[in-house]
Amino acid sequence: MTVILDGKALANKMQANLANEVADWKSKGYRIPKLVVILIGEDSASKVYVKNKEKSAQKIGFHSVVRRLDEAVSEAELLDIIAEYNQDETVDGILVQLPLPKHIDEENVLLAIDPKKDVDGFHPLNVGKLFVGDPDMHPCTPFGIITLLKEYNIELVGKKVVIIGRSNIVGKPLMHMMLNEDATVTITHSKTKNLKEETLTADVLVAAIGQAEFITSDYVKEGAVVIDVGMNRNSDGKLVGDVDFEDVLPKVSAITPVPGGVGPMTITMLMEQTMYQGRKHCGEESHDNK
Repeated sequence: MTVILDGKALANKMQANLANEVADWKSKGYRIPKLVVILIGEDSASKVYVKNKEKSAQKIGFHSVVRRLDEAVSEAELLDIIAEYNQDETVDGILVQLPLPKHIDEENVLLAIDPKKDVDGFHPLNVGKLFVGDPDMHPCTPFGIITLLKEYNIELVGKKVVIIGRSNIVGKPLMHMMLNEDATVTITHSKTKNLKEETLTADVLVAAIGQAEFITSDYVKEGAVVIDVGMNRNSDGKLVGDVDFEDVLPKVSAITPVPGGVGPMTITMLMEQTMYQGRKHCGEESHDNK
């Protein structure tokens, strides 16, 4: 019987644990963790993502600040605002919602965030630490995937993992996180020849390509674990992943649904990393974020 990897249920459990910890901090008079999200412009998808992050932070009991800026804000003004939050000792996490307006250099913005407050895990210093096997802050979607697999006791040591997609947000960091779990990893992309030959070797197949229901059962090995990172609308307007869920379901041992799989875990890992930094800033013994 195929196991449905329920990211929503795990996210709710983890967020409840965080809420209990924050309540305990309040009772002891500790400073409550603070997350700042900077949103620029009126991109509808970004506004939804930020709203969901704000709701989760408030549910847990964090101090949550959403700094909304006009799309015409200059890069210099944005960098000044980031510097202000870097220097604010009450702020544990800073996140600048992507994408940015075209006149603002994304790399300059990511570099400006204090690596210790980089709860998105995108600062080059944090990426470098992940690369050498000594991670501190992780990109949240890959971190959520690894956490979900561990929750369901899915063994990664020695397993063949094939990742479809080489983005800096999912594919590349997930490759390193899988290597840190002693998996054998192949990363594929739009220029890969004979993609189906590669995916059919996968014990764990991760689809992160942004094409609705692209992966069908003929791409998947019998008994494989399938992780669907995609969030797309099909021709009927229904929210679907990169995997044809109904077609693949009978063939696999475990699979994430869309919605309710990887998505809720991404926001939860953002909250986890904010709490992780809060513990360190307050002198509490930090949990293992590796």
